Amino acid sequence: MKVHVLQHAPFEGLAGIESWLAARQADVSCTRLFENAALPSLDGLSLIVAMGGPMSVNDEAALPWLCAEKRFIRAAVAGGTPVLGVCLGAQLIASALGARVNPNTQKEIGWFPLEAVWPEGEAFRFPKKFPAFHWHGETFDLPPGAIHLARSAACANQAFQVGRRTLALQFHVEVTRDAVRAFVDNCGGELKPAPYIQSAEEIAGAPDSLYDEINGLMGRVLNYLTEA
Repeated sequence: MKVHVLQHAPFEGLAGIESWLAARQADVSCTRLFENAALPSLDGLSLIVAMGGPMSVNDEAALPWLCAEKRFIRAAVAGGTPVLGVCLGAQLIASALGARVNPNTQKEIGWFPLEAVWPEGEAFRFPKKFPAFHWHGETFDLPPGAIHLARSAACANQAFQVGRRTLALQFHVEVTRDAVRAFVDNCGGELKPAPYIQSAEEIAGAPDSLYDEINGLMGRVLNYLTEA
């Protein structure tokens, strides 16, 4: 299995996805977009994972590498390479496929539940109710032909699927305790009182069982994307 990671911030890595990849002895490469690193060829890739980051997909004037990255994602989706987008990565998939990404009515930061949308036909099915970690102020419209998969009280569009091989998750089910601590350490200035923003103490208070639950769900998502 040959996996390529699109990383947008030094503090936001694969977290719990690393253990899934290690168990499969995956050959993992990475483009660190924040270093203006070059994108690879799509040839031979088994999976692309586009991670999150503090920037907006609309920051193309300041961050011109966003344009090349969107072209790369669009080509991967069109060519049938499995693509997983997490948070910013999900918004990049949406933008690459022609959907609008814009500020949500509420910032959503912390541990908040989601509700699955169970479509008819072939699609990934999340549990009807499930927890996840959130850190986003923007959201996406659904791209043409996308299947809506999840929503939360603060944000209507939380996940979608395109075809059989592309999943976009605006929330985080890959995080570990260390990954969440890195979010707070690097972006804690956003933790200002609001209906869907938890305090640093509330965020840190999540039990180990919650991490186990969400990481298990992340494994199910990855299994689905990479199954023959």
